[in-house]
Amino acid sequence: MKRIILLAAISLIVSRAFSQTAPPADLVTIQQSLNKLNVLGSVLYVAAHPDDENTRLLAYLAQEKHYRTGYLSLTRGDGGQNLIGNEQGELLGLIRTQELLAARRVDGAEQFFSRANDFGFSKGPDETLKIWDHEKVLGDAVWVIRKFRPDVIICRFPTTGEGGHGHHTSSAIIAQEAFAAAADPKRFPEQLKYVQTWQAKRLLWNTFSFGSTNTTAANQFKIDIGVYNSTIGKGYGEVAADSRSNHKTQGFGTAKQRGRALEYFKTILGDAPKDSLMYGVNTTWTRVTGGEPIAEQINYIKKNFDRENPQNSVPALIDVLARVGAIKDTYWRTQKSRELKDLIAACGGLWFESYAMEPTYAVGDSIGIISQLYTPYLLPIPQFEVRSTPKYSNIYEDRLGHAFKPGELLRDTLNKGAGKIEAKLTQPYWLVSPHSLGTYTLANDTLAGNPENPDYPRIWFSYNMGGKKVTYERKIMYKYVDPAKGEIYAPVVVAPPVTANILSKDYIFSTQQPQTVQVKLQSFTNATGSIGLQAPSGWKVSPEKITFANKAKGTEWVETFTVVPTSTKPHTDILKAVVTTGGKEWSMGIQRITYEHIPAITLFPPAEAKLINIDLKTAGKKVGYIAGAGDMVPEALTQVGYEVHQLTESDIMNTDLSSYDAIVVGVRAYNVNRRLVVEQPKLMEYVNNGGNMVVQYNVYQPLVLNKIGPYPFKIVNERVTDENAKVTFLEPQSPVLNYPNKITDADFDGWIQERGLYFVNNIDNQYHKILSMADPGEKQNPGSLIVCDYGKGRFAYTSLDFFRELPAGVAGAYRLFVNLLSRPK
Repeated sequence: MKRIILLAAISLIVSRAFSQTAPPADLVTIQQSLNKLNVLGSVLYVAAHPDDENTRLLAYLAQEKHYRTGYLSLTRGDGGQNLIGNEQGELLGLIRTQELLAARRVDGAEQFFSRANDFGFSKGPDETLKIWDHEKVLGDAVWVIRKFRPDVIICRFPTTGEGGHGHHTSSAIIAQEAFAAAADPKRFPEQLKYVQTWQAKRLLWNTFSFGSTNTTAANQFKIDIGVYNSTIGKGYGEVAADSRSNHKTQGFGTAKQRGRALEYFKTILGDAPKDSLMYGVNTTWTRVTGGEPIAEQINYIKKNFDRENPQNSVPALIDVLARVGAIKDTYWRTQKSRELKDLIAACGGLWFESYAMEPTYAVGDSIGIISQLYTPYLLPIPQFEVRSTPKYSNIYEDRLGHAFKPGELLRDTLNKGAGKIEAKLTQPYWLVSPHSLGTYTLANDTLAGNPENPDYPRIWFSYNMGGKKVTYERKIMYKYVDPAKGEIYAPVVVAPPVTANILSKDYIFSTQQPQTVQVKLQSFTNATGSIGLQAPSGWKVSPEKITFANKAKGTEWVETFTVVPTSTKPHTDILKAVVTTGGKEWSMGIQRITYEHIPAITLFPPAEAKLINIDLKTAGKKVGYIAGAGDMVPEALTQVGYEVHQLTESDIMNTDLSSYDAIVVGVRAYNVNRRLVVEQPKLMEYVNNGGNMVVQYNVYQPLVLNKIGPYPFKIVNERVTDENAKVTFLEPQSPVLNYPNKITDADFDGWIQERGLYFVNNIDNQYHKILSMADPGEKQNPGSLIVCDYGKGRFAYTSLDFFRELPAGVAGAYRLFVNLLSRPK
């Protein structure tokens, strides 16, 4: 097998078109690209989260007006909820990053991020900007502006709070500050080694009407973006629906809209627009010296374009590329050269790609690459070159005479280079190092803005076209054929030599009885070495290590250890798995995230678990669980000894539910499970006959039925975001605070992200309000946990975020949740 060595570091997540690695080359794309060639303008949209962007406006700006259009989302949406799976936090941020990239492939805009972490709902910008590290996030926004050089910046939210979320308001504050700072050489001067200062023409607020909040006004500047584009055969309300429907973790599937759609804008900084967003901005080729002849030539190509023979335009486009390469404006030279090269390839039917022979490699391995090249047309290409780096290349001179032979597929394996080059793991750059609550840690500030790792594996293809060297790059993917789905492209993964996954995230000890800890190992090369578990004092692990030998690539196996606490004092510690192989230590697991609508995601989290020694008593054994939008509560309950059965509709409707000591309903089940309308009477019958039912939080709309409990209450958009907020016991003698565990103030120590969300009010008098809490400066809210007797049984509704606390190993959350499952007989 011939192999090459990649000097570039391997990346984690590579954005892909699901059907091919090359850009689209259809006539619609060609026509839109021709129109864009003569437009020199750019717009940057700024907001806080995935889904905050106005996709219809982005599509209109990118595909109707042909501006270079970008969306800067300050966060990756890490702190939200997941309607399609149980990923939370960083994992959810990875998914939403890919959902945004999928949306951008539809609406035509580009995607950027800052280092800000979505730490959950925030009630004001003061808290947000403090947690985010105001100056660092501002620096990221300035960096993106200086690189992107937008003529106009648009923010989704105002600085005055109508956006309703501290992150929203903060995004507007950052946008306003960055508008000025990007033009000031005294602000973030270290960036000026790589970019120049930039002053946008204006900053606008894209006003809105959401629910009861209407910030639009008749005297605001407005444009109709609901127009129909005959080239693409859609209006921008249709394009936007396709784009926005990629936000599947948020349940944002959207109906297509057609017809007039006004967008309103208020000028925040700079001069106000009059007849267009770009009022006062020259968006023609006359904005650069020597641009006028280029515009004339592009117009000639457009006028004489032959849809039946697009390849006839290639020589003229190559000439335009040469002219663009001679202009002095480096920004527009770079942008328009890229557009022209893609257009040349599309018109010439020039297709080429490189793909890896295997899906996964270990650090230091050589990667086998196959390259393929094809064109259906006779093109003036007497020479071409394929290379992985300038040092290693294959040069094909006069391979086919003086041109590609139309219709012939060239296939070759690159074979230059020797030795092994150490490559980086496929780890997202913002997750390489530990980070604070509010900001990710970047190896260097120039990484900011990138949606994915910029150092992905790639191959360069260079063609001698009409005497000019035209170079392209292609990401290296792994390609295979699925019998049901056909040809599939997947990201190439570079892994540690051996990964170690501790099979549970938490190990709960309520006695000094030992527990078995299993570690799943996977080899990505031929490996010999050892695996051991490391724990701090207070724990005993045996054996100290287990050796392994001659594990072939692809081998998976499980090793077993025993862990026992040596102290009776409640405490929480980290258990770490360490693999020694090839003279190096590795402490990484492997995690794969796969959904149909995004590329596969692979990352290598720390090979760690929590050891939690707590005073925990349990009552009952068997729990039925009704899945909601996705959470990891069942796994947490299993860890403390419960038998958890995932209940199907058939189980609920056709079996004797009295065998369950408790039935728990997962988060947002009454938002996403329409069959609960049918199942609810049977569940209420279970409670009435002596059962114990616990329902976790739902959002206030849409609900599949309004009466969730046996007596009325109303879900509202109220929450306590301070995870350290004092909790008051309204009914200290309530069984849920006393049986089987005595709940104290200490049980609310160490909670993460928030106390709870979507509390309830208008609570019927049959319910007991158990707890009260509030964020600083707000009135006490008793709507986080309500309990009532119903017939012979008990019903509890809780807005406390157990779905976050239990997977995080918060001891007090376990004790309280077990109490909810345990009804005194």
